[in-house]
Amino acid sequence: MDAMDDIPVYIPEKPIKFVDQLRQFIRYHNLAYTTEKTYVQWAIRFIRFHKKKHPMEMANIEIEAFLSHLAVTNGCSINTQKIALNAILFMFNKFLQKNIVNLDFSFAKPTVHIPVVLSQREAKSLIDGAKEPFKLMFNIMYGSGLRIAEVLNLRILDIDFDNQILIVRQGKGRKDRACILPQACCEQIQTQIDKVTKLHSYDTANGHGRVYMPNALNKKFPKAAAETKWQFIFPSNRVGPCPRTGEIRRHHLHQTAVSKHLRGLVRQLAIPKYITCHTFRHSFATRLLERGYDLRTIQEQLGHADVKTTEIYTHVVKRGKSGVVSPID
Repeated sequence: MDAMDDIPVYIPEKPIKFVDQLRQFIRYHNLAYTTEKTYVQWAIRFIRFHKKKHPMEMANIEIEAFLSHLAVTNGCSINTQKIALNAILFMFNKFLQKNIVNLDFSFAKPTVHIPVVLSQREAKSLIDGAKEPFKLMFNIMYGSGLRIAEVLNLRILDIDFDNQILIVRQGKGRKDRACILPQACCEQIQTQIDKVTKLHSYDTANGHGRVYMPNALNKKFPKAAAETKWQFIFPSNRVGPCPRTGEIRRHHLHQTAVSKHLRGLVRQLAIPKYITCHTFRHSFATRLLERGYDLRTIQEQLGHADVKTTEIYTHVVKRGKSGVVSPID
């Protein structure tokens, strides 16, 4: 599947619809597009829950009813409820400038999920069984700890072979970070870059050589979109129209294609675990912890804003946080 659903959708310069106005406000405040999609999704769910009543006509009572419904009737997790709360409060307090305070609603029950981690053998069997370019993607996720979206958004200029790092630009929280570039991946990556360079020459000859650039970069460097170094390392199989401008160009592969390939491998190898692309990232963090790296170092590699998020991996290391060894061992 080749879709450009990580490119901000088009909205009129002077939007009339409520949702478009909300989108415009979010972009004015320079929030990530993933945040925009999340906030808009929850705003729509909230409005539909109240029979399409306009938010200007609603306040605490309606918000409390919706959040309680999520916890009591839908049985959602506390994290989902918090995301919904953040989205709704942003809409009311920031966008509509209504001062919503002192909410009283039913909280979802907190749960702690221990991440699924692959053994070294399982990770190797999945990577060895994958086809290119998925094999290289899995190698990068397991070897560098990147999220699948971060892998797909890698461009040629993000790879620094000399310093053995790769740059994640505008990762979660709109932060850039430098990650380790596994030596074992360098030859594979260079081969992939050579393929992308040839593909870009072909696209350029056919009038489709420009790639998507974030707004600020596109305005600052209008010619950069046609340069080879800005091309995605994992391009899609075909060109398509940009949802914002309609321009025909080649975007990166869609996450669905990567996830589908991984699911097929898991079934084929009969690995009895619930495995997603994010499992490689969990496994990367766990391996580092097992090898004695401190939590702060792992936090920086993963791009976690809070070290408490990183601490969850201490629960899956063989001897745990407390260093306890079972009597039977």
